[in-house]
Amino acid sequence: MRDRNAWRMTGFAAALSGTVLGIFFAARAAAPKAAVAELKVTIREWDVPTPNSRPHDPALAPDGSLWYTGQVANKLGRLDPGTGQIKEFPLKTPGSGPHGLVADREGNIWFTAIAKSYVGKLNPTTGEVTEYHMPDSRTADPHTPVFDRQGILWFTTERANVVGRLDPNTGGIKLIEVPTPHAIPYGIVVTPAGVPYFCEFGTNKLASIDPKTLAVTEYTMPEGAHPRRLALASDGTIFYSDYARGYLGHFNPATRKVEEWPSPGGPGSKPYGIAVSPDGMVWYSESGVSPNTLIRFDPRTQTFARTAIPSGGGVVRNMVATPDGKLYLACSGVNKVGIVETAK
Repeated sequence: MRDRNAWRMTGFAAALSGTVLGIFFAARAAAPKAAVAELKVTIREWDVPTPNSRPHDPALAPDGSLWYTGQVANKLGRLDPGTGQIKEFPLKTPGSGPHGLVADREGNIWFTAIAKSYVGKLNPTTGEVTEYHMPDSRTADPHTPVFDRQGILWFTTERANVVGRLDPNTGGIKLIEVPTPHAIPYGIVVTPAGVPYFCEFGTNKLASIDPKTLAVTEYTMPEGAHPRRLALASDGTIFYSDYARGYLGHFNPATRKVEEWPSPGGPGSKPYGIAVSPDGMVWYSESGVSPNTLIRFDPRTQTFARTAIPSGGGVVRNMVATPDGKLYLACSGVNKVGIVETAK
């Protein structure tokens, strides 16, 4: 629940130290504001069974089901897209505050318990929950999890200023300090080369972790930027939502080139949840616009299209793209989950 106030808590006096390694900025801010096309998609939404659950993050399971964290309800939920049926799974520790989640290859659902300092694993068949507690009491708020191709789980923390590495085979957790104080590690992805990259939401930086040495390298984005979520493109480059300035950003780890484009909703649009679909399109939601919008950006033509989320969205904090081109959404403030389908 802390992310609602994270923007206020940072103070944004974070040190601007860190490594700037020949980063090239290609800003688009001075370009004339382009026309925004109408986005033709179908958005289906379902009410979450428990009132005021505050569904936070969605995830895609191997069977195609949509999973979500019911942060206030202390439950995980599963939507069957074919039937529309939702089943909820209560957690064994009260007040866990489930936040981010991701499925492993076997279909187990791993989640971060941001309020109780652990990473959990739910077996959907039995309902059994296994808890992996942080080895350091200062690491109180595991935030967003992601698996690499070796099955290692990496996760950020919001205010503890570390990134974690959990080995599911042993249950061992290693914590990696982030060089910049008050960096607020947030969204995280793993590139095809196996390198985790994460946002430093409290600063204008992205960072990477060497998976062997666990050394952290920081990359400074344009001044005033505060990247919040990341999405990985098929070519290994990274798109990010700049929550502070109302921009969509793009970072190429190979060349360290940065590009950015003003979001259609303007400086106060607060881009948040973001994903890249298999066709290369970039999707994200503007949380500062009411009703929240769903934006599609075409990197080839550098053009935008948008539509309003029918329920209003209630802040889409994260989203995930499926192999068949759909988007899974968790609509936090309106107690819904949704699926976006492109027009045929």
